[in-house]
Order: sequence, then structure tokens, then C-alpha cells
Amino acid sequence: MSLSSPFIHRPVATTLLTIAVAIAGAIAFTVLPVSPLPQVDFPTINVQAGLPGASAETMAASVATPLERQFAHIAGITEMTSSSSLGNTNVTLQFDLSRNIDGAARDVESAINAARTYLPINLPSNPSYRKVNPADSPIMLLALTSDSYPITKIYDIASTVLQQKISQIQGVGQVAVNGGSTPSVRVEVDPKKLESFGMTLGTVQSMLSLQNAHEPRGQLSDGDRTADIITNDQISKAEEYAPLIVGYHNGAAVRLSDVAEVVDSTSNIRTAGYMDGTRAVFIVIFRQPGANIIQTVARV
Repeated sequence: MSLSSPFIHRPVATTLLTIAVAIAGAIAFTVLPVSPLPQVDFPTINVQAGLPGASAETMAASVATPLERQFAHIAGITEMTSSSSLGNTNVTLQFDLSRNIDGAARDVESAINAARTYLPINLPSNPSYRKVNPADSPIMLLALTSDSYPITKIYDIASTVLQQKISQIQGVGQVAVNGGSTPSVRVEVDPKKLESFGMTLGTVQSMLSLQNAHEPRGQLSDGDRTADIITNDQISKAEEYAPLIVGYHNGAAVRLSDVAEVVDSTSNIRTAGYMDGTRAVFIVIFRQPGANIIQTVARV
């Protein structure tokens, strides 16, 4: 008796079995995950540090090197690469596949704290780190353009409002904003004018750091009542910086506008993004590990 004999002699049962298999296959097809790439998560951590105005050589010597020396003591690192550019350093640490990424992140944080003593004292903030998957590519790019607002305003809205809102969407792992920079006031000092008044760049820098401070001013008290002195000395426009007094020369006040050109600009003038020839700010969206790309894009 052949294998097909029972099915030939029982056509009704064979038909019902075929229909059952077809129905089960149709149901299973609807719940199959849809993804263009296989899910592969590498335990990788990226460390970023910024020092505005520092050259790539300075960043490599004074920021990247101390960090790398501390990271070298972490167990389980299979590869460590770093890249330095104007005012920025990136260090990428890839760990063995058996290494727990959360434990590796704690070791990286400890290494950053240990390296803080060897980093420049004028570093604006501690180096930051994040867990990344180098196998992941962005799932979506959003380009923001406007005919009414300057690119600095668009970047400010994208980084302070949209980035946080999109990060809260289910399936979104990381959101980056590129193509612009935060609004800033640039002081372009004329060295010849500065020298004619007997001043240096350090004088201007010290004045700017002291004039634009947001600090507590104290209290007023008459023994029975106490009132806080609440003032905000922070200024954010070029026209507010221009009349600041840098120093005195021959008994006359020397103002910032006398030795420098003060303009409203951005913190990084070497960053720009374009879409079809138009200045734009880009929002780059990455998914969480295991999240479905199609569903995440639909939620965004």
C-alpha cells in the first residue's frame, strides 16, 4: 500500500484536511512579522564629547585620548574606534556578543567619570553615551523647511519640541536633529582694534562670561519680612551685547561694539542641510530593537 492510498480512498477527509491546512496557513500569514532585514543586535555604545572651537587635533589629544585610556580597562571590548572633528569627538565601543549591554553601559559611565579629571576644565558638560546598534539604519527622515522662519528657529523647534514628541512614540528608539544649530550670538573681534585699546581676547571672554550670568542676587530683609531679589541678567540678542563695556582706555569706556562685530547667528556656522536646494533641518528617526519598521513609521 502506498502512502497516498488512504487519502485516495477517503476523499472527504482529504478535502477537509486540505481546507484546514489552508485556513491555518492564512491565519499564520496575518501574524507573520514584516521586516526588510533580520534582527541582529550588537552590544555597542557610542560616546560623544564636545568642546566648541577646538580643532580636530585638540579634540583627539585632550578629549579622545583620556577617554580611550579609561575605556581600555573595560572587559569584553572587541573593537574601539574614535573620530574627532571641529569641536566634537565620537568614540564607538563594540563589545563581545556575550556581554550584557546594560552592564557594559555602567562600566562606560564609570570610565567617563574616571576620565573627567584628565579632560579640559572648560568642557561644557560631561561626555554622554548611548546604546546603539550599528546594524540599524534610519527608518525615516523628515525634512523641515519654511519660507517664513529662519533656519535657526526651525532647528530650535525641531530640537526642543518635535524631537521629544517623536521619541515618545512606540517603537522609536532614537531621534537626531541635523542640518542646523541652535541660535547664538557671535562676537567677531577685530584684533587690530583690540590691540589699539591695549586689550586681549581674554579680556573680552572674561567680560562676556561675567555679564551674562544667571545667578541668585540675594535677599532684602528688615527683620520682620524677607523678599528675594529676582533678576535675570541673561541676554540673548546681539543688540543687547553690543553696548557692554569691555574695559576702559584713557578714562573712556570701551564697548564691545568698538572692538568687535556682534551678530545674531548660530552656535555652529559650518553645519547646514539642504533639500532640493532649499535650507532644511532633518529629523533622523531610528527604531527600537525588535520594533516593527512599518508599524513604527505609520505611528510617526
